[in-house]
Amino acid sequence: MSTMHTHLDASLSPEKRATALLGAMTLREKAFQITSIAPWNYVDSAGQRVAAADSYVQRGAGFICNFGVDDPQSMAATVGGLQRVAIEETRLGIPMLVQAEALSGFLSGGHMVFPTPTGLAATWSPDLVEAMTDVIRRQMTRVGVRHALSPNLDLGLDPRWGRVHETFGEDPYLTAAMGVAFVRGLQSDDLTQGVIATAKHFIGYGAPEGGSNLAAYEGGSRRTRDLHGFAFEAAIHLANLQSVMNSYSDVDAVPAGASRAVLTDLLRETFGFDGFVSADYGTIEQFVDRQRAALTPGEAGRLAIHAGLDTEFPVPFGFGEALAAEVEAGRADVADLDTAVHRVLTAKFRIGLFENPYPHERIDVASVAAEGVDVSRELARRSVVMLENDGILPLSPSAKIAVIGPHADNVVNQFATYSYPAFRDMMVHMSSGGMGNMIGVDPAMVEWNNTVFAGGPGEHYVRDRLGARSLGEVLAERAASVVVERGASLTADLTDAEFDRAVATADGADIVILALGGASLWFNGERTEGEGSDSADISLPAAQTRLADAVAATGTPVVTVLTQGRAYVLPESVRASRALVVAPFGGPFGPDAVADVLFGEVNPSGKLAYSIPRSPGQIPVYHHQRSGTGYRKPLPPDVTHHYLDTEATPLYGFARGESFTSFELIDLEADRTMTTDGSVRISATVRNTGGRAGATVVQLYAGAFGLGVTRPAQQLAGFQRVELDASASVRVSFEVQARQFGYTALDGAFTVDPGPLKLWMGFDSETPALATEIEVTGARLPLKSGERSFLSVVTVG
Repeated sequence: MSTMHTHLDASLSPEKRATALLGAMTLREKAFQITSIAPWNYVDSAGQRVAAADSYVQRGAGFICNFGVDDPQSMAATVGGLQRVAIEETRLGIPMLVQAEALSGFLSGGHMVFPTPTGLAATWSPDLVEAMTDVIRRQMTRVGVRHALSPNLDLGLDPRWGRVHETFGEDPYLTAAMGVAFVRGLQSDDLTQGVIATAKHFIGYGAPEGGSNLAAYEGGSRRTRDLHGFAFEAAIHLANLQSVMNSYSDVDAVPAGASRAVLTDLLRETFGFDGFVSADYGTIEQFVDRQRAALTPGEAGRLAIHAGLDTEFPVPFGFGEALAAEVEAGRADVADLDTAVHRVLTAKFRIGLFENPYPHERIDVASVAAEGVDVSRELARRSVVMLENDGILPLSPSAKIAVIGPHADNVVNQFATYSYPAFRDMMVHMSSGGMGNMIGVDPAMVEWNNTVFAGGPGEHYVRDRLGARSLGEVLAERAASVVVERGASLTADLTDAEFDRAVATADGADIVILALGGASLWFNGERTEGEGSDSADISLPAAQTRLADAVAATGTPVVTVLTQGRAYVLPESVRASRALVVAPFGGPFGPDAVADVLFGEVNPSGKLAYSIPRSPGQIPVYHHQRSGTGYRKPLPPDVTHHYLDTEATPLYGFARGESFTSFELIDLEADRTMTTDGSVRISATVRNTGGRAGATVVQLYAGAFGLGVTRPAQQLAGFQRVELDASASVRVSFEVQARQFGYTALDGAFTVDPGPLKLWMGFDSETPALATEIEVTGARLPLKSGERSFLSVVTVG
């Protein structure tokens, strides 16, 4: 084998193969290998080469940016055509990594859609999330898409931020547990059979100033590493995470994508990450156009490549030709470029892309469409959270029911941004002359979209291809009399006649299902959440509040169902509902899952992944606030409230969720001490004390104090979902290592220190049931990232 082809020797390690191939590359081949390009610049939607490809092929882009089509067979044909161009027409024949989002399912048509991530987190079922991403992995590899731009490991701490629903909620431990499961399912134990997962957005992106997307993140080194870094660190060490995406935000006044402190010092040297950094779309261009941290594309590219940003997506701006020119002029170090290219090539060798670059030739479209149906339905059922119920639920099928509100007859709003139906609608909107996103609009894209999205509007797609139905429709199958009236849209009043008709319908019913909440869309349509869709006031929109007030005034018993991806401040008319149910953007089975709970066919087991405040002025109100901060501080003498005008505690705290049965925790047992290098075991019996089978989530919380640093008043340290028949009980035991409580100490070292540790078990974050205190003994234990413990070990039985 010639030296030029040494990289084809599969007996060599991926790293050695990457070194060999790197040595055969020219400067411009390197500079373009770390960029991506749109598929329509190479092929048409049938995978046939287009004439315009001549001007792109020899640049040798290493990636194809995210795209979707309505049919898996077409997706496979397109990817196959792209790889043929890359392998057969470029000098070195390097296959490309084709990207897709996978947050709520593979972002390509003909594949199952799953609930949005705050809904996934509300299930408290990492095993089911891993089963979901195992389905997604098989779907993506089948059509040759080997790079997933998911999961989102940001912490959703500020409900003003429109992207909260993309996260696993406010808690770092729950986010880590879900994120590890998500990555494991995508990548599998054998990377050659897996899809590269990309955790985003590194770092602090979920805590922007003012809750405004893209705004700066302001946090010290402890908050950055110990809080926002925890889930990323866990995914690196527990799931072999292969890619991380940068944040758009500034971190300590430096754009994250240009920060060597973030992408090299913290991510690589501290956390031990050895994959490649995927640029969020338009990152380098924003250094110039938005953040004004650079004046030219070349300067922006030079900053990014030195910081450790290994790629540029979706099209070259500061990399490619601009970066090659910087290297030739001596302004950029070719060693930085070589490092990035080596990381990208290593990833391609790790997943076996050179040996298996092509997708399956024939795909059974019907069987693919059925994959994941049971998982999606079960996730939707487990994601429903019942916050209040005075006994009105379950409903009687004989009741005369009025379904009132903007979610009463809506189907498409069950599909949030980063699900395929929402993506599809946004692309159609762009091609019709609507506002573009960060990719921009070009004539080739318009022609592509008009071809691949020819199957009709979004509602037609979700009904025809996914079998989706509205809440009113699924309730009508379960009750003898159901009347549906909207009464208001999400954010606007309807006509007086429509409003009055809805109120009259409520007045004449036995029970009202008030279907309120939000919607997440991509830069288009009526929405309350989503990327670039933030809210200064998180109160339920005025139009919905007016409707809720009028319905409540009729005196008809009200069950409110809130379909939402983040917290809303609720008016008194909603708080006074006889029952209050929260559901996520649940995908095709979201309304069915709500109906299953309302009629008692499913006993609800969901627990909130975020706290719901009483007032917008309370933000932030997440449960793990530091001791002495927010509602975790003691009141001064003769002061009865933290605020003059409201309580400081959340209306509903993190992990709150009720059931049609009841549970208790008894018989706590725990070790009294553990060393800084040891572990403690704590256990209790959970008993179903009610009259029907059900499930709950046993939660372990911890508080570590002292030694000069203010730490969280409480932190989630373990959890386990358990299912129990009526009157049944089971023993739940947590084994927790002291290394799980590592923190950045007063002197800046990351350590486990001796001292008191409080542990308690309960069913939510605000009402501890059983508590104990242990003593951590021994000498200080300095920890490297790979020596940490992240998740406790749970034994049931």
